[in-house]
Amino acid sequence: MAGAGLLALLDDIALIADDVATLTAKAAGKTTGIVTDDMAVTAEQAIGIQREREIPVILAVARGSFFNKAVILAPSALILNAVAPWAITPLLMAGGAFLCFEGVEKVLHKVLHAEETATGPEADLAITDPVAFEASRVKGAIRTDLILSAEIIAISLGEVTTEPLVTQVGVLYGISVLMTVGVYGLVAALIKLDDLGEALVLRGGSSIGLGKAIIWGTPYLLRAIGVIGTVAMMIVGGHIVRAGIPPVYDAVHHLVEGLPGAVQGVAGIGVDILSGMLVGLALVGVAKTGLIQGVWARLKGLRTAA
Repeated sequence: MAGAGLLALLDDIALIADDVATLTAKAAGKTTGIVTDDMAVTAEQAIGIQREREIPVILAVARGSFFNKAVILAPSALILNAVAPWAITPLLMAGGAFLCFEGVEKVLHKVLHAEETATGPEADLAITDPVAFEASRVKGAIRTDLILSAEIIAISLGEVTTEPLVTQVGVLYGISVLMTVGVYGLVAALIKLDDLGEALVLRGGSSIGLGKAIIWGTPYLLRAIGVIGTVAMMIVGGHIVRAGIPPVYDAVHHLVEGLPGAVQGVAGIGVDILSGMLVGLALVGVAKTGLIQGVWARLKGLRTAA
């Protein structure tokens, strides 16, 4: 009897582990756009750091990222799902709208301020006080990661809201580990590509050509990751916002289904990009009018008066 009970327990554990692995993989797929942007942002934060300090800086940001997910965001998401599950969809939509806003703002900034260069107080700080500059970069990267990680956790929670609590915990903490190790491991590899290129050049012989190609191509690769991340933010954000408005989502879904099978996937991505751009442009417009700042100031005034 004891043996049978143990086997049943092990079978239950195996089923839960299988569910966790499946749902974690599904959630990871849906957060690809955010992860790509996270990689691009973190890689940018490493620019200007002394070469020998690049990996320690990435490790410091990785620790902060895991703290964000495991200590702040995952427990908060589990509590929210337990006490106010109705709030998940609005929060997802708010997060999706923020992704659209940030993606469009990045594009507009690149277009309207293409002449800007890396000069100013921060660039001076990198020369005069490298330690303070490094601390500033780490703090900024962890702060940005908190926003992106919140999106990752929220999207992951959306995949498991109706699952048992143990499965929810397993998926949220599984995605926390997977994304932290995956993102910052890849970032560490990316920022060391130029070192690899130099090592190959110094080795000489047939390795010189490959080394030079790596050195030449690394900046373009990092730039491409940034562009892909921005587009992916609008795709993910646009899809999340549309999914939160069932009539719109259903209408677009039926429209895409009516297209030839070969173009349905491309059309779906195009609709997501367009949705993300429209939402992002609307929010950027609202932000530029000062309406949000005005409402916030008004609320602060009412609170002070009370």
